[in-house]
Amino acid sequence: KGLTPPKTPPWDQVEPNKGHYALVDLMELGILDYVITQNVDGLHAKAGIPFEKLAELHGNLYFMKCLKCQRKFTFEEVGWDKTIYGPGYRTSPINKNQPHCPDCGGRLISSIVNFGDPLPYDELYAAIDKSKNSDLFFVIGSSLVVTPAADLPGEAKNNGAKLIILNLGETPYDDVADLRFFKDINDVLIPIVEKIKEKVEKD
Repeated sequence: KGLTPPKTPPWDQVEPNKGHYALVDLMELGILDYVITQNVDGLHAKAGIPFEKLAELHGNLYFMKCLKCQRKFTFEEVGWDKTIYGPGYRTSPINKNQPHCPDCGGRLISSIVNFGDPLPYDELYAAIDKSKNSDLFFVIGSSLVVTPAADLPGEAKNNGAKLIILNLGETPYDDVADLRFFKDINDVLIPIVEKIKEKVEKD
């Protein structure tokens, strides 16, 4: 319409919302075992989901990753100055003086997955394994059209898991979902978590 785009805060000033913290609550209750995300905003980790229980399939804009040992570090932890060494993408030119992994000496790259880059195989394999062995797979706010993440609900369903989808738009799995909500995340996820908390407290 020719309107000025709305102003958004810088990435580093964006904070997790109620939905992110609701997942942390479920994890602390022992109900949620693993989180798989395609978001690169790092908000799941910022909210408190530990990396060992989190697959960030498209990376995290705050972290670098070692190509050799797969460990993650903030840019600050390894002394990576973007004004000197650039963004550190996999395809970026290698500066002979750039920092290396403090643990194994391997090459550090931005964990962000750009078009044409391979997904982080360790996190992808973990996501596939967790999906196949889940008893409940809860899709929250995804249209399920970007593969391979879009294939994971099918892996879960084919191995006996119940499938819940919470998304305003349609997805390819709507016909096979055990529960389907065409609602805002906060209108469904938050009340669900509150009900679970009440039940746990009673028990």
